[in-house]
Amino acid sequence: MNSKKQQEFDKRYARMALIWAENSYCTRRKVGALVVKDKMIISDGYNGTPTGFENICEDESNTSKPYVLHAEANAITKLAKSANSSDGATLYVTASPCIECAKLIIQAGIKRVVYTEKYRLTDGIDLLERAGIVVDYLELND
Repeated sequence: MNSKKQQEFDKRYARMALIWAENSYCTRRKVGALVVKDKMIISDGYNGTPTGFENICEDESNTSKPYVLHAEANAITKLAKSANSSDGATLYVTASPCIECAKLIIQAGIKRVVYTEKYRLTDGIDLLERAGIVVDYLELND
């Protein structure tokens, strides 16, 4: 696919991930993720509590509860319940992955990550690049 066309797809999927983040019940930061393969969305996720837990992500001191799942983890684990494979897919996520999510991304066989917001820690991005995964920062200014 030519790079101009790929950039247009990247912008669309990134905007969709931003919209998906709106589903999060977290108040400090809402993050959305889409897993795309062969131009099809095969999974989605947003940060939040595990299934069956109360939809409250922060404690009384406004700190994220330790069991809150990140958007990437939700999207990847959702694939485990489906017939889809993430091998060779692209992950669109609204915040750069942490190191724990980076490990899941590597193990899921995802080959490219596109993110729209830089996080202060870069260890997740560093690990993805070390694993040979293409990592692209996409600035959405519209």
